[in-house]
Amino acid sequence: MKIAALASHSALDVFDGAKDEGFETIALCKKGRERPYKEFKRIVDKCIILDDFKEIASDKIDSMLTNENAIIVPNRSLAVYVGYDNLENMKTKFFGNRKMLRWEERSGEKNYYKLLDEAKIKRPGILRPDNIDRPVLVKLPEAKRRVERGFFIAVNQEDFDNKILELRKRGIIDDESIKSMIIEEYVLGAHFNINYFYSPIYNRVELLSIDRRIQSDWDSFYRLPADIQIKLNKLPRFIEVGHEPATIRESLLEKIFEIGYSFVGASEKLEPPGIIGPFTLQLMVTPELDLVVFDVAPRIGGGTNAHMGIGSQYSKLYFGKPLSLGRRIALEIKEATTKNLLGLITT
Repeated sequence: MKIAALASHSALDVFDGAKDEGFETIALCKKGRERPYKEFKRIVDKCIILDDFKEIASDKIDSMLTNENAIIVPNRSLAVYVGYDNLENMKTKFFGNRKMLRWEERSGEKNYYKLLDEAKIKRPGILRPDNIDRPVLVKLPEAKRRVERGFFIAVNQEDFDNKILELRKRGIIDDESIKSMIIEEYVLGAHFNINYFYSPIYNRVELLSIDRRIQSDWDSFYRLPADIQIKLNKLPRFIEVGHEPATIRESLLEKIFEIGYSFVGASEKLEPPGIIGPFTLQLMVTPELDLVVFDVAPRIGGGTNAHMGIGSQYSKLYFGKPLSLGRRIALEIKEATTKNLLGLITT
């Protein structure tokens, strides 16, 4: 058996963890983006070079992966580059419930707001573009980077209108961006990405790691004194470029586990068998110590590479040694194989 992943996002963590547990690995690379997976050759046994990531769902690659007895570990890049319909129709086994991937969207019949509401997890309210009476976080795809989600903050209706106008003038957004726009009330607090793992074998929701986003050029902009920010008269971007490890105060762990188990329960109800394996809840901790979830990843999170090679702090509390999320996935596959329970963790 081999472990495969689209070579982007969190693939290095997946491959490194797979090798630690004795699996062979397959990197599905796009031509021109394969160098890291060839440089780190210890963790990549086979590198399949593609002209386009969409080829992953082709009969040729699908059959190749099936013949290799591969299991795909899905990441966000796989979902956005290949598409939900294509992924759901592939013959290759997926680690986890592949139908959960489309629940990451903010619109349509299946969206993460519905999941959060079913789980009774606090989330930001949604506002209309003509009724902005409080600070908001605006989420929308950019004109030239459809696969990426852009953000900006507006304090009121006038600020929102002015920023939409400025972004259109600069060509960062267009009419299609605005059609897909979601406007959430802005929640003040400290942000955390909580990386969970639901194990059907152990029948538990594990807290494995926590990270925070590093975003350009927001990361440097917010460090400037307010008077300099005003003089620059610049609308910062929120382009995700990295992650850093974090911990959260122990008195909040009760709530962290509560929302994790609630989320898994809601997913089981709305998309049986529900979440299997990794998922991430991105949240704000308010000054009142409420947890408000503002984004959901029903697959391995983008920040797990922050713990690659060293393992995550909370995983040691389960296993007596720190594991990365990639290694935790490989361990689950190994356990399922030994116990003849692969059908329990793959779709």
